[in-house]
Amino acid sequence: MKLLIVTQMVDSEDSMLGFFVRWIEEFAKHTEQVEVICLKEGKHSLPANVRVHSLGKEYGVSRVKYFLNFYTYIWRLRHGYDAVFVHMNPEYVVLGGLLWRIWGKRVALWYMHKSVNLKLRIATFFANVVLTASKESFRLPSSKVRVMGHGINTEFFSSDPSIVRGNWVLSVGRLMPSKRHDLIIRAVALAGRELRIAGDGPEHKNLESLAHTLRAGVSFLGGLNQAHLRDEYRKAACFVHTSETGSLDKVVLEALATDLPVITTNSAFKDFPVQKVPATPEAIAEALTHSRESHNRVEIIRRYHSLQKLIPRILERLIL
Repeated sequence: MKLLIVTQMVDSEDSMLGFFVRWIEEFAKHTEQVEVICLKEGKHSLPANVRVHSLGKEYGVSRVKYFLNFYTYIWRLRHGYDAVFVHMNPEYVVLGGLLWRIWGKRVALWYMHKSVNLKLRIATFFANVVLTASKESFRLPSSKVRVMGHGINTEFFSSDPSIVRGNWVLSVGRLMPSKRHDLIIRAVALAGRELRIAGDGPEHKNLESLAHTLRAGVSFLGGLNQAHLRDEYRKAACFVHTSETGSLDKVVLEALATDLPVITTNSAFKDFPVQKVPATPEAIAEALTHSRESHNRVEIIRRYHSLQKLIPRILERLIL
């Protein structure tokens, strides 16, 4: 198979989307040729059978130019791909869906977000199949939806017995209200534990002010690339997750893959080896003080949520 991938960014150093470079590498193992159209291109070292085509955001081109470049690429490359995989950006299916249908290209949309809007409805209409990680991750009812599990690079996110874990708590995610980092800050203040938060976002100043007011020991690490994030997982004593999105956040699975104990307030993880607690600072603090160990973390992620198993399943859906 020759595959076209459409995604937002190809940059191994990006704190939010750096993981997707590894997805492209895995697709390249199972396909003859991979063409990638991205909004912005950064640092990467991809296999010889992968070509990246940027729409030009890194050069500051206009939105109109993005559209022109997009249509130029899908037309110019149309004989070089048999199917299309669009990652997390339904607008590209809206833009290219009709042409891909006319050209006989099978289209898969990977989408994980609770938001349902007209753009997503149109994209779902044009897509042949919609892929998502869990039933909570896609809220638009459709017979095209297939729940696939996550794609965690378990060869990279792995435990390292030679590293001695510290005594601090780790939280990872965008600094925004829905992630509820404020609960974790209040919890560590009650429990007398240190906290490290990896991520950037608009709530940074508010969270920093809260930590100062409560005299909580909180370190804000900013956005981390994949290598630095793995180091944090491997060194922490515990991972706390309080996101209100209700979806199967991949940061929890990355933490489990590194054999890091997880405390979460998210019911989506009820069947995982994590400690589920109510969404209150007191309950989280109690769990930090009297944590209950869970086992089989690494094996469960490798068996059901590894990237190495996900990519072949995605390609099977594109062939059907």
